[in-house]
Amino acid sequence: MAYIKQAVSGGINARINGWINAHATFYGVNDNPTTLGGACGYDNTMHAGFGVNTAALSGALFENGGACGGCYQVMCNYREDPKWCLPGRIVTVTATNFCPSNNNGGWCDPPRHHFDMSFPAFLRIARRGNEGIVPVLYRRVSCRRRGGVRFTMRGQSSFNMVMISNVGGSGDVKEAWIRGSRTRTWVAMRRNWGANWQSSVDLRNQRLSFKLTLGDTKTISFINVVPSSWQFGQTFASHLQFS
Repeated sequence: MAYIKQAVSGGINARINGWINAHATFYGVNDNPTTLGGACGYDNTMHAGFGVNTAALSGALFENGGACGGCYQVMCNYREDPKWCLPGRIVTVTATNFCPSNNNGGWCDPPRHHFDMSFPAFLRIARRGNEGIVPVLYRRVSCRRRGGVRFTMRGQSSFNMVMISNVGGSGDVKEAWIRGSRTRTWVAMRRNWGANWQSSVDLRNQRLSFKLTLGDTKTISFINVVPSSWQFGQTFASHLQFS
């Protein structure tokens, strides 16, 4: 992909050629980035299918968890910072966490668009230095996942919560429904937090089906993807995936 030669101008969050300007920092230098938790609820990003290229988003992008699982192409803006940016390098990151504002001019304060990237992802586009802050350009892209969408059973007793991960396509789940083998009708779920969705019915000892609609309006039904013998803490992978 050719590097964008024209510098972005026009202030915070300006656009050019389909790209938006923002800034990026990094985290996890001394941690294993595949096991870091976050505001989306992916307790293990490698298990969730996202690998090490992940990022926490500022509030202007996070959408109270609505952006969880979405993918973004990010490149360092070499025209603005040739010392620390690697020219022409692009990395695709998945939104897995929230970068909170400090209400004191911080990089994640609204209305700024900001990516706090895993250290391996950051090093794909920039050198470590300049206090770890670089100007970047970004755009939303389709997510490419290996295998099918995954459903992790969470909760206890009659409280049913499901963490939905490894979602392709636009990656961001906007609506979810669940159906038990004895329920027979689709029951709307609501986002509890991040990528965790809950239902209002007791579905223990039933085969479970799910229906998901993403931010790009694509919808898929996952029929009987969870057996009636399911237990809390188990993850079940479907054979279907968004494109």
